[in-house]
Amino acid sequence: MPLNIVQRVLPGWGVTYGPPGDGPFPAIMLLHGSEGAWAGWSHRDAMLFAAHGFLAFPYGYSSGGNAWNAGHIVDYPLDRSVEALRVLRGFQYVSERVGLYGLSRGAEHALLLASLMARDKVEGAPDAIAAHSPPDVVCGAFDARGFRDVGDPGWQAWDVSQRAWTWQNSHEGLLPTTPIEIERYPGPLFLSHGTQDRMWSIEMTKRLEKHLRENGGHPEVHYYEGEDHIPSSAGQNKHYELLLGFFLKHL
Repeated sequence: MPLNIVQRVLPGWGVTYGPPGDGPFPAIMLLHGSEGAWAGWSHRDAMLFAAHGFLAFPYGYSSGGNAWNAGHIVDYPLDRSVEALRVLRGFQYVSERVGLYGLSRGAEHALLLASLMARDKVEGAPDAIAAHSPPDVVCGAFDARGFRDVGDPGWQAWDVSQRAWTWQNSHEGLLPTTPIEIERYPGPLFLSHGTQDRMWSIEMTKRLEKHLRENGGHPEVHYYEGEDHIPSSAGQNKHYELLLGFFLKHL
């Protein structure tokens, strides 16, 4: 029985998922959240994209960790994501257009990367971006080894002495609470958020939307009534219906 989805190795970077055949296919690079690269959720999402005609690359950017521990997002060099996009664009099975999809910390990653590439006129920016449950500001570093639920002894939002991101070997402009200047990005943008998200406030996406529209942007924005940070099955179905429609239109 022939496979409807096949794996292909992106040399030096990891595995991709896509339709059988030589393509070329529109591509999407996926950015996981604080669950880390080992959790596998981005691979699940990549399979879904592949089933609808995309070549999907779940890029694991967190450091450390293993199958039982998420690892950390500390001093991650965003320049490496620029290189990952460049390599993906050059992959023999990929067409001319490449999108970027991130959720939670991955959504922050996607918006921050796009804003910095636009600000500094770095070539190879994504042709379309989708961000689910994004923050509107830079957040602090995350280390799963120290994570505690809200209310547990020792809980804190993040370690204020550590930073999540670097750009061109610097933390400049990347300190926690710094607004993400996504209005600099000129391409199509999809934002979504559950109205009952208990981890990342929906107000962050509302502020992003307001700021973008005030600066002449036209984002596609969806608020999922009653959904938490991880949507229910019905919520997931609605989200992916809209998400796939966005990428099919722009890639």
